[in-house]
Amino acid sequence: MNGCGSILSVAAVLFAAFAAPVAAERVTVFAAASLTTALAEVEAGFEAETGHDLVVSLAGSSALARQIQQGAPADVFISASPDWMDVLEAEGLLSPGTRADLLGNRLVLVAYGPEAPEVVVAPGFDLVGLLDGGRLAMALVEAVPAGIYGRAALEHLGLWDDVAPHVAETDNVRTALALVAQGEAPLGIVYASDAIAAEAEVSVVFTFPEDSHPPIVYPAAALAGRDGEGVAAFLTYLRSDAARAAFERQGFTMLAR
Repeated sequence: MNGCGSILSVAAVLFAAFAAPVAAERVTVFAAASLTTALAEVEAGFEAETGHDLVVSLAGSSALARQIQQGAPADVFISASPDWMDVLEAEGLLSPGTRADLLGNRLVLVAYGPEAPEVVVAPGFDLVGLLDGGRLAMALVEAVPAGIYGRAALEHLGLWDDVAPHVAETDNVRTALALVAQGEAPLGIVYASDAIAAEAEVSVVFTFPEDSHPPIVYPAAALAGRDGEGVAAFLTYLRSDAARAAFERQGFTMLAR
């Protein structure tokens, strides 16, 4: 082979090497159940843009955090509360420098049916009477963020002691939403984003004041040792304009820049 041919061959090899796409990776995300609808849209956009495969596991933040503590193979965790992220960080289970506050949300009271009348929940309000013998659907009030926020709001308004015996607790906020959407509970406390996902079945009848409960913040982070190209690409995508639009359509507020 002459010199010119050798140079061309080497150039072709180098071009192929640099032009070759990064190998697709599978990224496993553990995320709060309240992110169900928004992450379905984010998943489709991320996969189309990057070629990576996103696998999303949804449940209550407390259950997911415990699974991570027990060695579940998650790459990224998105919690509905900083508290569970704090627990994992204290145990050295997060990849340093990857944690960021991603989203905010609002807490609402929803009623069965798309045209239920609004109410004003304030100290002295007869919430038990409004239940009319039914149950108030809430996520676990001692463990799941939505339930913790909901109990805090009711305590702030002086209503918790009266309504506590009438609460139906569920493993996650989407299950609480489903009880109301299916007419099995007349009222429920969920996130504003959940209400949007079921707006044909439920009505928002009251939005709790932001100062009635701790700030609703969704932090996201990669797990320790899970810092591959796919994970980095996903964390970057979460801050993109496309992801922002998807989250905002579902009632979230974007905190990350």
